Amino acid sequence: MSTAESNSFQSTARHAASKSAAAIDRAKARGRAALIGYLPAGYPSVEDTIAAGIALAENGADLIEIGIPYSDPVMDGQVIQAATTEALASGFHVRQVFDVVRGITSKTDAAVLVMTYWNPVVRMGVDEFSRRLAEAGGAGLITPDLIPDEASEWMAASDKYGLDRVFLVAPSSSPERMRRTVEASRGFVYAVSIMGVTGARASVSSAAKDVVAAAHAAGAERVCVGLGVSNAEHVREIAAYADGVIVGTALVAAIRDGGVDAVASLTKDLSTGLTKEEA
Repeated sequence: MSTAESNSFQSTARHAASKSAAAIDRAKARGRAALIGYLPAGYPSVEDTIAAGIALAENGADLIEIGIPYSDPVMDGQVIQAATTEALASGFHVRQVFDVVRGITSKTDAAVLVMTYWNPVVRMGVDEFSRRLAEAGGAGLITPDLIPDEASEWMAASDKYGLDRVFLVAPSSSPERMRRTVEASRGFVYAVSIMGVTGARASVSSAAKDVVAAAHAAGAERVCVGLGVSNAEHVREIAAYADGVIVGTALVAAIRDGGVDAVASLTKDLSTGLTKEEA
């Protein structure tokens, strides 16, 4: 990309609307919550991740999270840890996440975000990572171990390249922390429904509704709930009060056990729970 092209890209990016917000708002206009599906990049292969992401979009997912495999995944449960460990063992490199994002965005209208611990971004360079993500058609980043107080470089880069920045809130978030996180986020706020790691569960924590209410009260326009969602009934429960429902472990187990077809089938089933009902 030439200097002139780069400057034009940055100017356009700065004025771009949030892709995540647009996807959630489209779902809301249809009377339902948004469905957000998570897949680890490079599992079982880069090509499979792209195919599974396209299958997600074609079967009801509005947004797609692509996780970067990391050697010390403090938030990930057993299923996702096993998948990311396998991807790393197979030689996955961080730069390949842009191939995954481009492969999905070139074939679908879904908003594609990258979920990553902060160290891989810092190692590549925050500005370079942000530029390459934007050029690949990515919507933004979800950063589970980065708090707004320590995100000045990311705030600047996300503004420069028109990327969404999704921070996390939890049942333990103080009112002040909630307010700061909501103000710093763009696209949506990620509400963690439980204290702990990811993983499919038999039921969704009752704390999720309180976290969403607190985030909305702090000014968040869009709050999406993740951790512990594994079936259409969970989706239906959360869709009654949240703007989006995030599913991870169940989809990773699906691609592990049945490949891309299983991801498509599960996504279609999950989407049946999206219509909002009275809480």
